[in-house]
Amino acid sequence: MKKEMSSFDVSSLVKDMAVLEDAHMDKIYQWENNVLFRINTKNDGKADLFFKDKKWLYLSPDRPETPTTPTSFATFMRKYLTNARIGKTKQVGFDRIVILEVFKADADYQLIFEMFGGGNVLLVQEGKIVNCLTQRTFRDRATRPGEDYVMPKERFNPMSADEKSFCDVFRTSESDTVRTLATVNNLGGQYAEEVCKRAGCEKGVPASEVTDTALAEMYKALRTITEQISEKSEPTIFRKDGKIVDIAPVNLQIYDDCEKEFPETISLAVGKYIAEMATAEKKEFKDPEIEKLKKRIEKQTETVQTYRQNAEKLKAQADSLYTEYQKVTELLTVLNEQSQKLNWEKLTEGALKIPYVDYIDPEKNKVAMKIGFLTVELDYTKNIDANASDIYAKGKNEAEKADNAEKALQDSQAELEKKQKGFDKKVAMELSKATPTKKFWFETYKWFITSEGKLVIAGRDTHSNDQIVKKHLKDPDVYVHADIHGAPSVILKDGSKASDQELREACWFALAQSKAWMAGSMEGGAFWAYPDQVSKTPNAGEFVPRGAFIVRGKRNWEYHLPLVLAVGEIEYEGSRKIMCAPTEVIEKCSEKYYVIKPSKEKNGRINGDIAKAMEVPEEEISRILPPGSIEIVRTVWPKPDEEDEETNE
Repeated sequence: MKKEMSSFDVSSLVKDMAVLEDAHMDKIYQWENNVLFRINTKNDGKADLFFKDKKWLYLSPDRPETPTTPTSFATFMRKYLTNARIGKTKQVGFDRIVILEVFKADADYQLIFEMFGGGNVLLVQEGKIVNCLTQRTFRDRATRPGEDYVMPKERFNPMSADEKSFCDVFRTSESDTVRTLATVNNLGGQYAEEVCKRAGCEKGVPASEVTDTALAEMYKALRTITEQISEKSEPTIFRKDGKIVDIAPVNLQIYDDCEKEFPETISLAVGKYIAEMATAEKKEFKDPEIEKLKKRIEKQTETVQTYRQNAEKLKAQADSLYTEYQKVTELLTVLNEQSQKLNWEKLTEGALKIPYVDYIDPEKNKVAMKIGFLTVELDYTKNIDANASDIYAKGKNEAEKADNAEKALQDSQAELEKKQKGFDKKVAMELSKATPTKKFWFETYKWFITSEGKLVIAGRDTHSNDQIVKKHLKDPDVYVHADIHGAPSVILKDGSKASDQELREACWFALAQSKAWMAGSMEGGAFWAYPDQVSKTPNAGEFVPRGAFIVRGKRNWEYHLPLVLAVGEIEYEGSRKIMCAPTEVIEKCSEKYYVIKPSKEKNGRINGDIAKAMEVPEEEISRILPPGSIEIVRTVWPKPDEEDEETNE
């Protein structure tokens, strides 16, 4: 799965962003690692330039959700950039760096997006950093307000390289073809594979064994790709089994076995990819420790590659000295002699007149010499052999660092494999668990739906008995209570319009959810009354305990109510629910149910068996059952139809 934009993607993106020229900055939002620039364009209304996760920069096809309160970074950027006019957009060399020109009446700025090394967005004025999303210190530069903005060292640019430079760089490598193209020629793995495929070259052949003809074919394939991106890109989404596996600004032959979509711009491709990736992540189980370990492995992999590239580069520099042995020797000799006669200013002036001298630093006795496509820094107080030896030593040191970093990487990968196995077992267990049904507000209490669709709720304890009456007993309802000490308060919602059958069902439920069930009774009685008959105010000399109420006036009794219930599957407001209710209710609305009665024997497995059969968590069943032990007296389950039976056969 693609994890970040490539330099080729960035090249195509810059063309998309041309539509922003002469537009004006509106609002700026920032949350976590995301920054959104809302822009008023000339013809197309508002555009959203989205810098997501400090890795992806694109014109978002959808309007992302933004925070209502701006962060300090967003507030600062709004102060400087609101209503600013946008100028041209450019990519820096072949790096994943985009510079957006921004103009205000009092100053000109550069908005710089870096999509490497953790990512950053910086506001720069006259070469100084005004503000940045992430403050960091690197070996050769710092990204902090007030510091000079220093571009990272420019790498080999395959988009602009001529054939000779491309071949010369390739020939410096001791790796195989595809790795050389990916790292030394700076194509990245995706395009290294593509160039090999288009050129018809074996990617595993050592670079030193590649023929000039094959190298020419590879350069030709590269030119075809780069020209297409520059002149007429063809953004493509590649899918396998319905899932996006990659996106690119050109149609890549390495994905000929994939389904392909062709959005108009690379921004649309990125937007679609990120949207589907976010949806997939919501469905995925994630372990924070594993995610942290994966990030560590990513950084370690980058570190190993950097050290390897540095080692190869230094070796190529040292080797190049001997290709221009006489010229290098003469330069070192002349500068060493002149440094003893001239001051630093005169020495510098004279040295820079030499065509192949890039720069000189007399304070450190250093001179940079151009040899072919390479720039090699030398100590002019030493001879060619000593300089070569120093550079070889540095290369060896980088190679040793790469080896050590690779060992650390292997340790991390082993740790990840171990943690992943344990996590996969947990995920398998989670997936095997039943999914709870949709939860409704009334499930705080005991509940059921009457045969004619009215809601009945009952308290679970003294606290909810108080709450249910004070909060939920309204004028159209009726109050229901069983003729037994400690029975719950029960409310039949809209009970004033209830039928005699529904009133009986509510009384039946009130009895079954009382201590009568725990006592193992066979039958009992309950009554119902109107809300204005229910009071918490006691008679003189009496006390009303918590959870209890006084009912004054006529009580409407229901006698000979059986202590038996049913647990069945119903549909409520379009959702599947498991309900425990009087048997007469369940028989009318459910095709699969258990009929239960009180039991004197404890059987903790029954709840689990019912939950498994109903495909819900056991806790969901335990919450709806009456207090005390139960016994299943009858099971009603739909038989498979003839078609299902034939399928099973």
